[in-house]
Amino acid sequence: MSEQTMQALDAVHAPRPPAPQPGSVRERTALAAAARRRRSIPWGRGLLIAAVLAYLAIVLILPLAALVTRALAEGPADLARALTSPGALAGLWHSVIVVALALLFNGTLGVAGAIVLVRHRFWGRRVLDLLVDLPLAVSPVMVGLAFLLVFGRGGWLRPATDALGMQVAFAFTGVVLVTLFVTLPYTIREVGYVLAELGTAEEEVAATLGATPWQTFRRVTLPNVRNALGAGLTLTAARALGEFGAAVVVGGAISGRTQTATTYIYGEMEARNTAGAYGMALLLAIVSTVLLLVLRRAESKRKR
Repeated sequence: MSEQTMQALDAVHAPRPPAPQPGSVRERTALAAAARRRRSIPWGRGLLIAAVLAYLAIVLILPLAALVTRALAEGPADLARALTSPGALAGLWHSVIVVALALLFNGTLGVAGAIVLVRHRFWGRRVLDLLVDLPLAVSPVMVGLAFLLVFGRGGWLRPATDALGMQVAFAFTGVVLVTLFVTLPYTIREVGYVLAELGTAEEEVAATLGATPWQTFRRVTLPNVRNALGAGLTLTAARALGEFGAAVVVGGAISGRTQTATTYIYGEMEARNTAGAYGMALLLAIVSTVLLLVLRRAESKRKR
């Protein structure tokens, strides 16, 4: 038998160190350390959850609960009377028109803008891509002031609007324009993310098979971005419905002319008509909640 074989047999039959017996100092130390770790993880997680819940309660849950409670305290009769007043109905109707126009323009130009930014390369594309997110960064009040400098008295485009017989400042047209500005990024970004993720393989196959650009868009691109388009339009509707700062600066919140639902709330609070203000706020909160549920459903479909 060789020397290497003898060494291997000796290694196999060599006595092994005894395993730690139950109750030994080493085992008790290991068990105590594991127990400390198990106790420390839930404690830290519980503290984190408590901090997040406290933050959400202060900035989200408590204000919404107070709004609902205060609105219901006015009584159903007073709320119905306030919401059916001419001023409230006019404000609601103007908000509906603004939201509808925002959906129309963002649904068409938003998809086109996403295709241009994702599918095409041209000089200045990076700058344009950066400017698309600008409405998310600037204050709506500043936006309203900027539109006044363009379309107000002595504005850059005031001679052109006067020649066309169109008024923008302190008119409903101005409210629509500033709403289009603040809602610009949502559809473009939602659709753009999906287009970038999908790539161009399916569109190239359709073009190879002889499809025209319109047929490729209608039968390939549009079905692929349908859920993203729905999510973007839902965000657009929610943002347009809640717009206040730019609308009040450009439109002036003129009752029956430029007043929307949000500026109606502001006017009723100034007039100490709490039933009208809280009733409209509660109605907008309900509509926003419905839009949120629609958005979550659209996101679930897009993930599937």
